[in-house]
Amino acid sequence: MTVTAAQREELGRILDRYMAERGLKSTRQRSLIIDLFFGMHGHLSVEDVWSRVRQDDPRVSVATVYRTMKLLSESGLAHARNFGDGQTRYEPAVGREHHDHLICTRCGAIIEFENDQIERMQDAVARRHGFKVTSHKMELYGLCKSCQKLLVEQGV
Repeated sequence: MTVTAAQREELGRILDRYMAERGLKSTRQRSLIIDLFFGMHGHLSVEDVWSRVRQDDPRVSVATVYRTMKLLSESGLAHARNFGDGQTRYEPAVGREHHDHLICTRCGAIIEFENDQIERMQDAVARRHGFKVTSHKMELYGLCKSCQKLLVEQGV
C-alpha cells in the first residue's frame, strides 16, 4: 500500500491527537517505524517491521517497534491480526477498502479478497436479527493451490 501525501498528513493528525491525549511524545524512531510500516506491503509481524527499520537505524530496539505497532493498532491506524499461528501481524487500516482473508494452514500464505455478495449476506443476517454491525472480519482457513498440489504430488 502506498500512502498518499494527504493520507500521510491525516495519519499524522490522528496519531498526534491520540498521543497528545495520552501524554506520549513523538520521537524520531517512532516516526521512522511509522513511515516504513505504511510503505511496506502485506501482513507484517513486529519482526518484519523491525528487520526493515534496522536497515535505516540499527539502534531501534524491537521493544520500540512493539510499542509503536501497539500504538498504531490502539489508535485505529493499523489492524492487529492473528491468523491462528500465534503471531500477531499488522496491516494498515487507512486508505484500504474492507477485505477478508484466506489463510493457508500449511505454508502460511495470506490471500486478501473482497466479495460484495458476502457483504450483502452479512448485512441481511444482521438485519434479520436486529443487530447493528460495527465491524467484522472474515478469515477462512485451508490449503492454498500450491500446498494442495504439493500434497497430491507427495501422495498425502
